[in-house]
Amino acid sequence: MVADRPESDSRSRECLNVVYFCSGAYNEDVQFCSAFAKLPGDTISVPSLLANETKADNPGVCPVSTTASPPRPDPELNPAAPPPAHPKGTQARVLLTSVFGPYARDDEFGSRAINPMELYQNQVTRAQGAFSLRMFHRSWGLMMIQENISAPSTLLDFPTREAFARELTSRRYDVVGISSIIVNVRKVREMCRMVRELSPQSTIIVGGHVAAIPGLKHLIDADHIVTGEGIRWMRSYLGEDPEAPIRHPDIVSGFGFRIMGFKAPERAGHTAATIIPSVGCPLGCNFCSTSAFFGGKGKSVTFYDSGQDLFDLMCERERTMKARSFFIMDENFLLNRPRAMELLALMQRHNKSWSFYVFSSVNAIRKYSIEELVQLGVSWLWIGLESPHSSYKKLAGADTQGLARELRRNGIKLLGSTIVGLEHHTPENMRREIEYAIEHETDFHQFMLYTPVPGTPLFAEMSEQGRMLEGMDLADIHGQFKFNFQHANISREDSKKFLDWAFARDFERNGPSLFRILRTTFEGWQRYKNHPDSRVRARFEWEVRQLKNSSTAVLWAMEHRLKQSNAAVSARVHALRQDIEKEFGSMAKWARRLAGPVLLWMTRREERRLSRGITYEPPVILERRNWAGAR
Repeated sequence: MVADRPESDSRSRECLNVVYFCSGAYNEDVQFCSAFAKLPGDTISVPSLLANETKADNPGVCPVSTTASPPRPDPELNPAAPPPAHPKGTQARVLLTSVFGPYARDDEFGSRAINPMELYQNQVTRAQGAFSLRMFHRSWGLMMIQENISAPSTLLDFPTREAFARELTSRRYDVVGISSIIVNVRKVREMCRMVRELSPQSTIIVGGHVAAIPGLKHLIDADHIVTGEGIRWMRSYLGEDPEAPIRHPDIVSGFGFRIMGFKAPERAGHTAATIIPSVGCPLGCNFCSTSAFFGGKGKSVTFYDSGQDLFDLMCERERTMKARSFFIMDENFLLNRPRAMELLALMQRHNKSWSFYVFSSVNAIRKYSIEELVQLGVSWLWIGLESPHSSYKKLAGADTQGLARELRRNGIKLLGSTIVGLEHHTPENMRREIEYAIEHETDFHQFMLYTPVPGTPLFAEMSEQGRMLEGMDLADIHGQFKFNFQHANISREDSKKFLDWAFARDFERNGPSLFRILRTTFEGWQRYKNHPDSRVRARFEWEVRQLKNSSTAVLWAMEHRLKQSNAAVSARVHALRQDIEKEFGSMAKWARRLAGPVLLWMTRREERRLSRGITYEPPVILERRNWAGAR
């Protein structure tokens, strides 16, 4: 069942998909995969990590079974088949939970210090030190499921083991739904064990990308294992109409924002609201776990078909959340041009100057003129930049570097996503390929290893060729460590070296992403501050607000901190600061004089904290719904 969140996502441009019983935040939709070996008796074994683990060897951890589970109903593995209805129907008490933390440390449950619950620090800005963008993202899929069932429910996000145990014993739950990605299968197993011990009457449902593991029913003790979209499944299970209109909850796109040692205050309307129009991607790249999870090439699950649907939804979020910007969690939002243009017409008619942060492929972007993108309010784009020599049709014939320059000149921020280790990559051409990607000068750049994920065509292909490596620890297969398959030209050890070099080189050449964002925003302001359309002027006026009163302090601290380590980038930061001060006058200058030295001190303090191994964890979040009158 999927309902997504973000923590470690996959598919180069990362599958920040949604609405499957999934655990995590942007960091949990990543390209995950592992090697599995068929053993006698058709049991499935995870060679190194899970097999042969026992309670005696690992106290408190449930052993992995390579035989049949205890005599319980066989877990549901066919997402097309309607689930058996729970006998209590909508009176069933439901607990929905992500996997337990802490996350950013190495432990016996599969957590890894290299794999924190932070999308950007995990796989985008991880080499930028104190300049790295730090934030968390809720489990959006679980939020969607909870909003769309009428049973009394509790959503437990980022629990500790202790918080999970307390919740299990505080109320008599009939259903416990656990959402996870593959790397956290140990945590899922432990949580199933805890449910059997502390709440034995509960039915256990497991979903998310973890459900793609072959033979998962032999590794965990669950009653139902659900793949695909989770809202309809859960509604059917509780005896509700699975085809009822989708209700969208209020979702803040991120929280706990921190950079340069400064934790930003959280104020209504200052963070984008998340909108989820659909899940899955019809382009169907062979490595994409999101596309595979929702039916593969040519398929997706749509919740909101029309521009009118989206407009109404955004007006409601504007009212309830004071939102002026929206993160559109759709794998290729601009691919549906009629829907986007209908939305634009409604925005023009009602004078809405919203900003949109969207995913799109290069070929979908080329369906629009720059003026249409600006009018629509596209402020940020996440695009795949796999390689000029890749075989993916979404990049066919595209001058991606020219497109990137044009978009940035028009104030559209870019997050480029590049795969390291495609089939044509070799030790001889890998650095050139990385340099080419970095030359796009995107505001952010994500690098991910080419990773065959269970359920994807690439996994099937590599398995058939006998190229999946044995003995891979599932906890280390998240696209940010080493290959989990035998590459034709690049060794497993070298895959990590190339990946680490890509992040370091991008930071060295292009500087902190925060500097790049401010630069692109300023370029957009200069181009559109006098645009004839008042809607466009209003949007850029809103987006530039921080340039006027705080950016110069940030840039002053940045240029002084980088002066010794990277003089070339420091000079570019200095030039941008001078341009902004010239544009906005005394307010920008006073901000630099008063706050610049403070931010420089905070940056140095943050660097010392990080050097001591300080990590950040999301807080435990508990939300209850429909409990009034629950029996």
